[in-house]
Amino acid sequence: MKKLFYCLLFFPFWLSAQTSKSDTLASETDSLKLKASLSLTGIFQSGNVETIIFRAKSDIAYKPWNKWLFNNRNSYLYQEFDRDKADLDIVSLNFLYFTPDATWSPLLIGIISSNFRRKIDLRTILGAGVTYELLRDKEDMLKFSVSSEYESTNFSRSRFNLEEYNGSESINTLRGTFWINGKHYLFEKKLIAGYEAYFQQSLEESNNFRWQADLSLEMPISKFINFKVNYLHTYESIVVADQKQQDRFLTFGFTFKNY
Repeated sequence: MKKLFYCLLFFPFWLSAQTSKSDTLASETDSLKLKASLSLTGIFQSGNVETIIFRAKSDIAYKPWNKWLFNNRNSYLYQEFDRDKADLDIVSLNFLYFTPDATWSPLLIGIISSNFRRKIDLRTILGAGVTYELLRDKEDMLKFSVSSEYESTNFSRSRFNLEEYNGSESINTLRGTFWINGKHYLFEKKLIAGYEAYFQQSLEESNNFRWQADLSLEMPISKFINFKVNYLHTYESIVVADQKQQDRFLTFGFTFKNY
């Protein structure tokens, strides 16, 4: 699974290298309805305490037909303290939009993830929903989505912060999710503000929910490279015993893109 994920993660970087040879080639990419980006951010500290935080995030949007759009977003998070691994978080989000150019667009969702820190061996999510695009022009993009999914999570532990879930390493549930995704070009496109967030609530248990907010600021260096500041905040209501429910990460790096 990890080898396949790494291939998906770094494919946009290879694609950017192929398409950044000229502005003409970039315009051809737009005509092919294919856009890809790769963000690499992190923090390194050495001395009395050695700390490494590395984040990679890829985004591929491919439009094979006029009324179909496939969006693949992969993220990788690694943490190390004094050479001891503290986290290895892998997430692959896959969306298939129908009539993506319309204001309302039905979608299918497939998500697969694992999380070393939270002792999640494998989490799979399958569902469907609808997206409403509120803004779409050269400087602003804002859309909202609602969806319903079936989720299956396998942990490596059977003790949790909420005792009613103790005794089993698997938690399965139906969920309802609210998504928001936006990007805004500011100060004559010298600054790009982006945000992706969601709230997922179990439709069966009121105490089973999670949310995440992924915020970024980017400053273009060239047509295909941006300097990036990224802030990620995650919260899970159900975690294994002795684990905290929320995490925050502030990282710095670059985004490479083919458009």
